[in-house]
Parts: sequence; structure tokens; C-alpha cells
Amino acid sequence: MLTVPGQRSAVLPVASAATLLVLMNFTAPMTVLGQIAGPLGASATEQTWLLSGISVGLAALLLAAGSLADNHGRRLVFVVGAAGLAASSVLSAVAWDPLAFTVGRVAQGAASAALLATSLGLIGHAFPPGPERARAAGLWGAMLGGGITLGPIVAGALTDLTHWSVVYWLFALSAAVLAVLARLTLPESKSLAPQRLDVLGLITLGPGLAFLVAAVTGTREGWARPGVLVPLALAVVLLGAFVRVESRARAPMLDLALFRRPAFLLAVGGALFIGLAVIGLMSYLPTMVRNATGLSSLAVAGVFSLWSGTSFLASLHAKRLAGRFTDRHQVVASLLVIAVAQVALLGAVDRHDWVRLVVALPVAGVATGLLNATLARLAIGSVPADRSAMGSGANNTVRYLGSALGTAMVVAAGGGNGAILMSAGMALVGAILAVLT
Repeated sequence: MLTVPGQRSAVLPVASAATLLVLMNFTAPMTVLGQIAGPLGASATEQTWLLSGISVGLAALLLAAGSLADNHGRRLVFVVGAAGLAASSVLSAVAWDPLAFTVGRVAQGAASAALLATSLGLIGHAFPPGPERARAAGLWGAMLGGGITLGPIVAGALTDLTHWSVVYWLFALSAAVLAVLARLTLPESKSLAPQRLDVLGLITLGPGLAFLVAAVTGTREGWARPGVLVPLALAVVLLGAFVRVESRARAPMLDLALFRRPAFLLAVGGALFIGLAVIGLMSYLPTMVRNATGLSSLAVAGVFSLWSGTSFLASLHAKRLAGRFTDRHQVVASLLVIAVAQVALLGAVDRHDWVRLVVALPVAGVATGLLNATLARLAIGSVPADRSAMGSGANNTVRYLGSALGTAMVVAAGGGNGAILMSAGMALVGAILAVLT
């Protein structure tokens, strides 16, 4: 189904608004984790789930959302996702214990998966390859940085003034409005040859990823424990089954033949390592700053925005690099700069070294913003045109799987210099693999 010309103008603002809202929701707990965890009585391990629960939902359902969108309508899945985000945000707002809040966050992740997969899929359908798509993908990528910037600021301000639950009531209202706007303004689009939903792929991938994150999260108290080994074994079995199912399915959720395309490998590899090396560390950095300095939630959000705000601005201008440097060069250079900037952060938080923080965080932000824009363009450009949501779903699946694993590893390392050095090492590994792709 083709985009109606008069409706195409709505695609970019609505898709960008959805991405902004999803990332605001994603980052909201970062600067107010203590205020949420305290009243709910969350332990250290449970606090990891308060942060990474949304990543589990995102990683588990992004591919399924992309497949549903391509086959049954991108607008339809977008509207369902927005409505689901509104409902799950209400659950988080009224949460009475850590489990209820985590369930709400996982559900928010599942709903956000529908919004992220379809928003980039809608852009890929509406804008042909070339300068128009580069500009649109750059704006979409900028919304990642914009949401990461605004989420902690809004959450910090509202929590300091009122109560943390107000943040989730605001998200619920915003998501409901977005659902109505999307239903009224977006054109419908889907594959010209719809296929059946890959049910076996869905039931093996989602639980497999959830068990993997659960295993890594449990390592905070040691590796040789049933709470780690059992979910790890289940993850290996289920993810192995997913690969086998996808290799035999007539209409796979993820076409494994895409991994023969260097551009697709570069897209998913870059997304995995931005999650592992960048989002994982930055998800916990505000807590590290707050614990070390005693700053208010809003002040910590201001420090955090040195990275996230710069990322937003860099993504907006990333289109200027399109055509001047190859995508591989941009991915490699971005990850290398991120690694160097993270090394510069060693000891800066503990010693209250504001000079190094003010220099290193914006440098990392520029590299992150350029990487976001490049990966957004690659995600939809490395797959066939009628599978743009599959490309988006695959890219975002590994991004948020990486983020959940990265957050769990940072928390397991106890934060501090060990976590920073580990993240820098992963960024370097990502750059090396991108060179070899």
C-alpha cells in the first residue's frame, strides 16, 4: 500500500514524537532511581531490574513488532503500541512494590517496541533513498538523543516538585494523545505480499532474551549460582531454537539471509555495541554522580545532558557527513572516540573532576549522536524496501539487548572505574569488529 501524498507530511513529526516519548520513558528512572527504589523497598538486584526491565520488553518484541507492522499495517501496530504504552505507564504509576513496577516497565518496553519498529519503518516507506531519507533518519536519530536528554530532566524536576509517579501519569497521557494523532493522520503502509506471523520465532526469541538478561543481572551475587546458571542454560536453548526455527520458516521474523549483507552486519553490530558500551554505562552514570556528589535529581540530569544533549545536536547535523564518509568509517570512528572519551572519565566522578566531565561527556555525546544517525540510516537501507520494519526491529532489538546487558554488567561491577573501563573496552572491541565486517 502506497503512502497518500497529502498524508506523508505527518509521518516524520509523528514518528519522531513517538521516538522522543519512548526514549524519555526509557531514561526517566536514571536520575530518580533512589526516589523510586526507596519507597518500593527495592534491593540492589531489584534496582537493576527497575532500570533494565524496559530493555527486556524492547529486545523481546522489536522483531515481532517489525514483522507484524510489515505484514498487517505499520499504522495499526503504531497505534496499538501507543495505546499499550499509555496503559503500561499507568501500571508503573500505581506500582506498590518492585515487581509491579518492573512488570510495568517490561510492558512499557513491549509497547515501545511497536512504536520504535514502526516509526522507522514508516519513515523508510515514506522517504526514498537519498538526501530526503538521510535527513529524515537524522531527525529520527536526533530524537533518540533528545529523549535521552529530556527524560531525566523531566523526571528529576517532577520528582523534586511532586512525586515520581507523576512522571508516569504524564507519559500515559502523552501516549494516549499520540495514539489518537497517529490514527487520524498517519497513512497505512505494509508489505505488498503479507505473510503469516512467525509464532515459533516469537515464543523462542522473547523468553530467550529475557532469560539471558536475567542471568547477567544475577551475576551481581556471583556466577556459580542456580539463579545465574539455570536462566543462562534456558537462554542458550531458546536462542538456539530461535536460530533453527528462523532457518526453516517460510516467513521468518528475522530473515537470516540478511546476515550475508555486510551493511546489515554493520548495522546490527554497531547497534549491539552502542547498547553494551554506551547506553549501559550512561544508564547508571547519573546514579554514580548522585552518590558521589549528593546533587539533586535535576542537577544530576543537567550533568547527564552534557552527553545526551550533545548527542541530540550531533544527530541533527549528521546528514552533512552522508556521502562524504562511508558508513563503516562513521561507525568505526564514533566507537573509537567513545572509547577514548570514556577512558577520560576514569576517576572523574569520584574526584569531582568537573573539567574532565565537562570535556569528556560532550565528546562522547557527539560520537554517540553521529553513530545513532548512521545506524538509523543503515537499519532501513540494508534490507529490502518491503522489510524496512524488519530492519528497524533487528537494529533496535540488539541495541536494547545490549543496553540491558550493559546496564546489568555495570551494576554488577559496582559502577565506578571498573565499569567505565569495561565499557571503554567494549567500545574498542565494537570498533575492531566494524573494521572487519
